[in-house]
Amino acid sequence: MRIRDAFAAGLFLLAGVRSASGSAAQPDLPEALRRVFEAGVAAEKAGRLDEAEKDFQQVLREGGNLAFVHNNLGTVYQQQGNHARAIAQFREAIRLQPNYSAPHILLGASLLATNRVPEAVRELEQAATLEPTERLVHVELAKAYERANNLAGVVDQYRALRELAPQEPEYIYQMGQAYLKLSQWSLEQIRRLDPQSARLAESLAEAYRAQGRTDEAIRSFQRAARADPKLPGIHLALAQVYIAQRKREDALHEIELELTIVPDSVAAKILQQKIVSEQPKP
Repeated sequence: MRIRDAFAAGLFLLAGVRSASGSAAQPDLPEALRRVFEAGVAAEKAGRLDEAEKDFQQVLREGGNLAFVHNNLGTVYQQQGNHARAIAQFREAIRLQPNYSAPHILLGASLLATNRVPEAVRELEQAATLEPTERLVHVELAKAYERANNLAGVVDQYRALRELAPQEPEYIYQMGQAYLKLSQWSLEQIRRLDPQSARLAESLAEAYRAQGRTDEAIRSFQRAARADPKLPGIHLALAQVYIAQRKREDALHEIELELTIVPDSVAAKILQQKIVSEQPKP
């Protein structure tokens, strides 16, 4: 399921059909008002938002001043694009029932829609505390963290979603995208702090290597080694590149350098043995 579709479906799951304690909400209303409320729910699900709005307002006017009613009215306003009125209803629902997770989630979504990012983050973090297994919480919190430039937080939310729904490919894709953005951000920060960083040259070399641009990868690995001669892994990576080019002597030289830095490197020793065993016998 696409993330946007999940949110649309989640509106009805969170709309107040159940209270924060998990019990059915409608029995809290007198019979006559319960019928009006249920008619409003049916109208909202059918997309008749004006009709749903009137039904929920009637319930409130006639004494049904309950959190889930305000929450449902808020979802109607949210779907109409009237986030200011939606926010007011969600806040009232939270005031009446602070541990009711649904209005926290939906309030966070409306606050994001109105660019009130820090407030959205606070509400969604509260919702995640109240309802840690609700996937929509993590979806919205991931959006909020991304808007707040908290990319590590985005990764955490998609990891949580991956654990909650391991068979959902969309979450796997989004988690990969989150890691990619975090990696790009990290490299930008390294470049800003130290343009000559060995790690920056190493990352560039790995990118060249993945693209098959071998000569550029070698030069970048060599720059990384010059920038930090004691950085583990650089000479091992160079050795692997040289092996792919069938340059055994160059590869052995790089492995020897790696072993001076990391004498116990199992990977370097295995590679060294492999090269030696494959050398033509005189």
